[in-house]
Amino acid sequence: MVHGLEENDLKLMRAYLLGAVQVWCRDRKGEWFAARDLLGGPNFYWQGTPLIELFKYYKQFGEDDYAITQAGRAAGRLLKRVLIEDEKRTYETRQGYTREYRWVDEENLDID
Repeated sequence: MVHGLEENDLKLMRAYLLGAVQVWCRDRKGEWFAARDLLGGPNFYWQGTPLIELFKYYKQFGEDDYAITQAGRAAGRLLKRVLIEDEKRTYETRQGYTREYRWVDEENLDID
């Protein structure tokens, strides 16, 4: 985990990630996802989200490329924790180039 970040920042990041997962599961039922699906591509720019604090943290130790890589890895570890701690839903996982997840109880999608 990332040491050196405030617990409140980490809590906001976990809540943000859980929201991203819930939207994915609602809109793309049964599809596998990885952190890069939720946080990369068109979602690459983290400005205005709690995750920007990860980039800022790693930026103090290196150039942008280093900070981006390390922040992405840390976000992946946070995502794993969020899914493990989700008491309302169960996810299956598979390991390839990246760890992927899929919600296993699609019939009862309850994100209220």
